[in-house]
Amino acid sequence: MAVGPGTLPEFFPVPGVRIGIASAGIKKPGRKDVVIFELAASARVAGIFTQNQFCAAPVVISRRHLAETAPRYLLINTGNANAGTGKQGMADAERCCQALAEQAGADPSQVLPFSTGVIGEPLPVDKIVTAMPEALVDVREDRWAEAASGIMTTDTRPKGASCQVDLDGHTVTISGISKGAGMIRPNMATMLGFIATDAAIEPGLLQTLASELGEKSFNRITIDSDTSTNDACMLMASGQYGGPEITADSPQLPKLREALRQVYLDLAHAIVRDGEGATKFVTIDVSGAGTQQEALDVAYTVAHSPLVKTALFASDPNWGRILAAVGRAGVPDLDLEAIEIYLGDVCLVRNGGRAEDYSEERGQAVMDQEEITIAIDLQRGDLRETVWTCDFSHEYVTINAEYRT
Repeated sequence: MAVGPGTLPEFFPVPGVRIGIASAGIKKPGRKDVVIFELAASARVAGIFTQNQFCAAPVVISRRHLAETAPRYLLINTGNANAGTGKQGMADAERCCQALAEQAGADPSQVLPFSTGVIGEPLPVDKIVTAMPEALVDVREDRWAEAASGIMTTDTRPKGASCQVDLDGHTVTISGISKGAGMIRPNMATMLGFIATDAAIEPGLLQTLASELGEKSFNRITIDSDTSTNDACMLMASGQYGGPEITADSPQLPKLREALRQVYLDLAHAIVRDGEGATKFVTIDVSGAGTQQEALDVAYTVAHSPLVKTALFASDPNWGRILAAVGRAGVPDLDLEAIEIYLGDVCLVRNGGRAEDYSEERGQAVMDQEEITIAIDLQRGDLRETVWTCDFSHEYVTINAEYRT
């Protein structure tokens, strides 16, 4: 199950970024499960990674390599997370970097490894190394759609976004892919996300953009409140667009930032729409907060409530569950008489109780929709935060109960 059509966009190739795909048979024979990004020498890369302290070996090594040099290759495998694998996992990830570097004529520190899949099992290094030539021999700029499929795990469909924007007569291209459907509450970024542009962006600004854009997109989604061991989101800028380098003072920056923001949001929303077993796409909008944190506390308490999520699956306008979640979010000294809670355009709660004009029929009409907004106005300040989530269905339990079978 998934929400919305989920069709991939027309991908615009990004000059300076080529992609190769191969089958290593890590989990299923014949499945395309190895993806390699090859970057131009002019490219710069920034990224954000999981804050889960049991982070996977490829996360450790990617962080290290990113700090050491300018990456030329990204190596992604699915079917195995190489997490919870100790010193052997580190050695396996390093061996993959070494092998790709030897085959591509690069330094191992120029390779960033990424893995996703089952935690705690040894990485099948030999299979991955054997598949590398297949990916390298056919790297092309137009393989974004195949790469979107190649990084999937429990995803039911590939996820991508692409756009072009004019910056003072120079066309800038942005394309990206993401994967994720379960174990989703990023504590930095998404499960795996790769966004590339041909703009030339100053390195410090590139990292700032990666952090800021990830914070307001991938860091605002949740499927099941579980932060993965392997989360990573990379922003690549090849510098091939033909215009000047963009810095924090460049007049072109606002237009570029907005285009990047939309790609990040589209990729993050695609994960929620394809949440394991999801039948609803839910926006939780908290306004009138005194601080950003209390807005997030309220939004995530509602988003993570099993009672709210199961009511959403049942299309049951059981508004008392939402009210209870707001009340236990830990925000001190709430003025209960001031809070208003809406389901779509239907007011559920006003003056400390059920709104006078609320009716079960009106609430039901909203709950029957595939896409729902829960709006909560705390009326204690001017700050606002939005979080996106989905419902909990029988299928979510089945998928995760049978994940390793």
